[in-house]
Amino acid sequence: MRVVTSDTAAALVRDGDTILTGGSGAGHAVPEALMAAIERRFLSTGQPRHVTSIHPVGLGDRGARGAAHFAHPGLLKRVVTGTLVDSPSLAEMVARNEVEAYTLPQGALSQLVREIAAGRPGLITHVGLHTFVDPRLGGGRQSQQSQEDLVSVVEIAGREWLMYKPFSIDVAFLRGTTADEDGNVSMEQEAVFGEMLSMAQATRRCGGLVVVQVKRLAKRGALPGKSVKIPGILVDLVVVDPTQTHTYFTSEDPAYSGELRVPLDDFPAFPLDERKIVSRRCAMELRKGAVCNVGAGICTGIGPVAAEEGVLDEIVLTNEQGLIGGVPAGANGRDAGAARNYWAMVDQPYQFDFYDGGGIDIAFLSAAEIDAQGSVNVSRFGDRIVGPGGFINISQNAKTLIFGGTFTAGGLEVACKDGRLKIVQEGRHRKFVAALQQICYSSAFGRARGQTVTFVTERAVFRTVEDGLELIEVAPGIDVENNILAHMEFRPKISAQLRQMDSRLFLPQPMHLKSDMAGQKSRQHPRMSALDAVS
Repeated sequence: MRVVTSDTAAALVRDGDTILTGGSGAGHAVPEALMAAIERRFLSTGQPRHVTSIHPVGLGDRGARGAAHFAHPGLLKRVVTGTLVDSPSLAEMVARNEVEAYTLPQGALSQLVREIAAGRPGLITHVGLHTFVDPRLGGGRQSQQSQEDLVSVVEIAGREWLMYKPFSIDVAFLRGTTADEDGNVSMEQEAVFGEMLSMAQATRRCGGLVVVQVKRLAKRGALPGKSVKIPGILVDLVVVDPTQTHTYFTSEDPAYSGELRVPLDDFPAFPLDERKIVSRRCAMELRKGAVCNVGAGICTGIGPVAAEEGVLDEIVLTNEQGLIGGVPAGANGRDAGAARNYWAMVDQPYQFDFYDGGGIDIAFLSAAEIDAQGSVNVSRFGDRIVGPGGFINISQNAKTLIFGGTFTAGGLEVACKDGRLKIVQEGRHRKFVAALQQICYSSAFGRARGQTVTFVTERAVFRTVEDGLELIEVAPGIDVENNILAHMEFRPKISAQLRQMDSRLFLPQPMHLKSDMAGQKSRQHPRMSALDAVS
């Protein structure tokens, strides 16, 4: 192991290399100094050229950091990632067809790294079937230049699966907190673990170079063996950046790194607006003891609502980055992927193993476009490219799905008074549309798997039935014809038992969900009933 500068490490990247980068979203364990050094070298020398950039999670501050460092014609040949939304300049290059681009399920990419580490032929999974990732529906391509098939359909024992092809890694850019003199790396101040170990193992198997950015150095033997996340036997170079922060937006939050737990009163509150109304209505679907996923977007407000209502200890909130328990961050529109007061942090591939195996009782996901059958698009809207992130893994495997979002988008303003809702200004963009550009959730596939699906907005609630969407709740103060049906590109079924949404949603005081949940029983394994009989 050698300690070098970020510029020295960047100088070792060659034309045509494949660079695998760790980290998540808005700077969570992202090796920012290394990515910036690649850009700096390219702008001064014109090298390296035509690299392939692979990162399971989108990386960036929606500005100039993260994956945006690679957003230069000539520097980048191909990008393979879960999302592009965090790096708009890169997404714009893709929309202009200047690079090859694939957005694949975050969990599939995360698990694929582990398969590469073991030398297996690829990742075989059901995740992605009947979505735009399925090669029969596009194969995850986001630009016309993207000609290679990265995903194929295979049949095993009479059942269809998708196989995600492995790739060869030339350089890995990873991040930790502390490295000792032997290159052992710990991650005690990081907000996520990601798949740093699997990435180092995969790169070593491919004969690639492993570079780890850390905040500080320690003497040989100073790190307790159990604290080491990346063993020194896998590390070639270490780059020290004493200025690295927990995320791009939060320089330090000891609750993110698990160094302490914060009082519930310290969780950020947010005003009674359309986002909080949706989060509150979603929270009404919580059940005692339920294991839940709270993704990015509007549903990150469920954690603060649960804290406000005093039910946080009655449920288990998780996110795909590997956090279990506590409150996932992101209600402020930033830092999604981190969490506070969590019970455990696991590597991302293992979280997705749990998710793909049906471990989620209730998933709360955003929905950007919904069609008449209840299928959902969150990935692409014209030339605006987002990517699916962990959405496909989660939506295809949760037992119960709650999709949350505002009824329209782009300038929507609402007001609450006396338990009633008023639309002050309608959004410019419809979300209930006649056709989806890309299918990220297939309603037909979900029904075949026995999922229960609800769509929650600030003014209406729908559920999926055999022949499409059914309107089941309307906010007090809202006219069905003028405020709902007039802003949909299809006409849903109207329930014969159409009812008003709970007026508590539209009042500023807490809703007392704890009382609502008091009579519920926590889930337990059927065999444990024998213990109750004995006691």
